[in-house]
Amino acid sequence: MASAQAKRLEGKTIVITGASSGIGKSTAKEFARTSPKDLKLIVTARRVDSLKQLAQEIKDEVGDGVKVLPVKLDVSNPEEVKNFVPSLPDEFKDINVLVNNAGLVKGVARAPDIAAEDLDIMFSTNVTGLINMTQAILPIFKKREDGGRGDIINIGSIAGREPYPGGSIYCATKAAIRSFTDALRKELIATRIRVIEIDPGQVETEFSVVRFYGDKKKADAVYEGCEPLTPDDIAEVIVFAAGRRENVVIADTLIFPSHQASPTAVHKKG
Repeated sequence: MASAQAKRLEGKTIVITGASSGIGKSTAKEFARTSPKDLKLIVTARRVDSLKQLAQEIKDEVGDGVKVLPVKLDVSNPEEVKNFVPSLPDEFKDINVLVNNAGLVKGVARAPDIAAEDLDIMFSTNVTGLINMTQAILPIFKKREDGGRGDIINIGSIAGREPYPGGSIYCATKAAIRSFTDALRKELIATRIRVIEIDPGQVETEFSVVRFYGDKKKADAVYEGCEPLTPDDIAEVIVFAAGRRENVVIADTLIFPSHQASPTAVHKKG
């Protein structure tokens, strides 16, 4: 027997950005596992080969009930975002859930040594990209009855609540997401459109590898002596939020591993 959550998700079309790895990839798989009989997933990222592999992994695990459409998309490119919805096949255009997951961090530099290119890519991906994706999908939601319905799920970070040294730009981008999310929820209060933010603490993904410009040794050192969250931990919360009864809004969620209490309050063994 299907769970109530599975039934609520059945027949929906879900867009996930940054789906080639980490939280985005795990989220696609968790949606598929939760509602395997009738679901459409649009998985987007810059690495389309990884997306095609993800689509095959989902098919192998749950069968043909979940249709997966891999779409090459760089959210930091406004033209690509603008063309995203018009280029979708008709059967995938009736989107119900947008998971704004794409994001990155570059470097640990402090002012005045922050590289202009790092600043630009963080803002264009984490902030402008998220806002542009929201504006691309929101008209679909607003056309529905009762002023509109659909879910916008923004993946923020503890960094958006509590800035830390060496992360000023990344923290600023996540704070911007938090403000945009809160304002959007108030703007859409007369509709059935849910605006949800999920803020992870320390999660082990490719995030730190990107931050250290591909230096795996430095990235691994971040997680030594502790047990960080996994992408699956966050994916489960995302799917839970999307699978609530329509009147229930999981507006704001902060998730830590047990050894963490803030960006800097981290207990390491040894």
